[in-house]
Amino acid sequence: MSEPPQSGDSGPARSSGPTGPSGRRTRHRDRHGRGMRGPIAPPQVPLSATRAEVFDDLVRDSADRLERRWPQLSAIDFAVQEVPRLDTGEPAEVTGVPLGRVTMADGGADRIVIYRRPIEIRTRSRDERALLVHEVVVEQVAELLGLAPESIDPRYGGE
Repeated sequence: MSEPPQSGDSGPARSSGPTGPSGRRTRHRDRHGRGMRGPIAPPQVPLSATRAEVFDDLVRDSADRLERRWPQLSAIDFAVQEVPRLDTGEPAEVTGVPLGRVTMADGGADRIVIYRRPIEIRTRSRDERALLVHEVVVEQVAELLGLAPESIDPRYGGE
């Protein structure tokens, strides 16, 4: 049996749905009773990775591949930035837009910076992007070590 309403109660509670700050009922996203929409893909699926995360993975994969052959690269810090800062003093028409940069550290680790947007603009597919990222990483490592890119990775410049 149900309990009789206590003082102040007006009977069984009715759910009128969520209310907003003004006490009025808020609108639901779904009018057809199917519930709120969830993410398009679960987090484990590559679909849910952002372009920046995919690019970071490409740089990391390329650095790991080179580190197996050149163990001294474990002391190098690889970083990704969106765009280069063009405060070198020379006009961009003369130098072009850099795809990467080597920064020599005084007391810390040397750093290789790869620029995401200039590389993405120059490529159409993920495979082209992966190839260009690897070539830029190889060129920057070669500059840092003072070697030719072909000696860093024998497949440099090839498909």
